[in-house]
Amino acid sequence: MGHREDLLEGAKRCLLEKGFARTTARDIVKASGTNLASIGYHYGSKDALLAQAYIAMVENMSDAFDGGGAAVIEGAPGSLERFRQVWSNIVGTMREPNSMWRLSMEVMTIDMPEVRGHLAQAQREGGRGLVAILQGVPEEEVSDETADTLGRFYMTLMTGLIAQWTFDAKTAPDGDALTEGLRQIVEGAAAHAQGAAKS
Repeated sequence: MGHREDLLEGAKRCLLEKGFARTTARDIVKASGTNLASIGYHYGSKDALLAQAYIAMVENMSDAFDGGGAAVIEGAPGSLERFRQVWSNIVGTMREPNSMWRLSMEVMTIDMPEVRGHLAQAQREGGRGLVAILQGVPEEEVSDETADTLGRFYMTLMTGLIAQWTFDAKTAPDGDALTEGLRQIVEGAAAHAQGAAKS
């Protein structure tokens, strides 16, 4: 690996050990075996490097979301069964010791504009990825409009789920609870539509 890759791997380790706010450039240099000048040369700043490291960690989780490949997901694309399995897989990543998701809560509360800016740009693509998994389509087939509506809905659900698991893992919902909530919403909307059609 070159310095760029070494820095990224070192930054990932530091994020898991110390989080965003407590990680210094010297911590990253020590963890990566590189030098301070390499951070500016390859990433522009420590905060930009930390943001890229976090985004890379999230992207690496996508295999866990779909169980390692769409072929192993139960349920038809867009079905409640598929919704349950994908969200159960996501919750499984939150149950792991030292889950990286606590970093999401940290970045919402710290004043690191460059980190937040990089992560905000990644939100649309995160939503696009969730739509692709849940709808059973390649990411490139998910339109920007869908990424900005359904994708943002899924990202909002994801953020709330991370918050609940960070706050109190004992009472946080699992995939079954989320699916039951969605089922109730769907049934309520269908009943309302049916009632409106009769009147």
